[in-house]
Amino acid sequence: MDSLDLPQASSFKGGSENFLRDVLEGILKTYLRKNPMANTVWELVQSVDNEKISYDHFFFRTIKVDGYGIDSLSSFLMDYGYQVGGRLDFPKKHVHVLWLSPPDINVPVEGCGLGNGPLPRIVIAELLVDELSQESQEIIRKYLKPEGESEYGAWALFHGYTMNHLAIAVHRLKHRFSDIKCVEEYFKEKGFELNKDGGDVLKVSEDGLLLQVSLMSEKHEVEFADGVTETITASYIEFVQRLVLPEFKDVPGDEIKEFHRREGLEQASAYHIMESTRFTAQD
Repeated sequence: MDSLDLPQASSFKGGSENFLRDVLEGILKTYLRKNPMANTVWELVQSVDNEKISYDHFFFRTIKVDGYGIDSLSSFLMDYGYQVGGRLDFPKKHVHVLWLSPPDINVPVEGCGLGNGPLPRIVIAELLVDELSQESQEIIRKYLKPEGESEYGAWALFHGYTMNHLAIAVHRLKHRFSDIKCVEEYFKEKGFELNKDGGDVLKVSEDGLLLQVSLMSEKHEVEFADGVTETITASYIEFVQRLVLPEFKDVPGDEIKEFHRREGLEQASAYHIMESTRFTAQD
């Protein structure tokens, strides 16, 4: 399986924030180069009102087997100041998720992107291979055929540790797209397939403060070693709007920081968002 080939933190002296930003920028460029549809969406967002993008989170899929898994990525990031924010378990999918909050850094009011904007949260999922059927475990460990694997496992085996998806921070946008409902309407009008898994395109947390919309992943035709060509799902883009917490409702808009907003992930919404790599989202 391809890895991100992350360097060891001990190899670098000073300038850790700049180095971390460079690493994340490299991951972003690879993701956009490999996923034309995601790149199109990324460019469309910026083309409307000359919008400036910031990122809510980057999401990675891993497989917990033979030294791979969450720890293979999280240890590097935690060396650079990321901290554990929380965990989610999805027993039906045999998946465990860890999300990391970024280091506390000074971000200019108009900061954006990976240059001087807030660093993204990092979300890492791992497939718990030992909980799968014996047949699936053998397939995953030997990188054989796709039959019998979980869909998650097949995706991670083929794509390696490239980024599964990125999430754009809607609450940091300034113009039309600063309302996630406008984002939903815009991409519907443009003919993009949106994830309606669970019955609704707009996923809303129980407290009503975390709003999420995702596109269905693009699909690529790939020729495998045996000469067979198959259509596989690739990556996708998500949009996240974190509303201001009730206790900070009186804070002036131009003084709102990330800590004033709803934090974390929502179990039910995350479950449905992960279905964006299905061939067709289920209602």
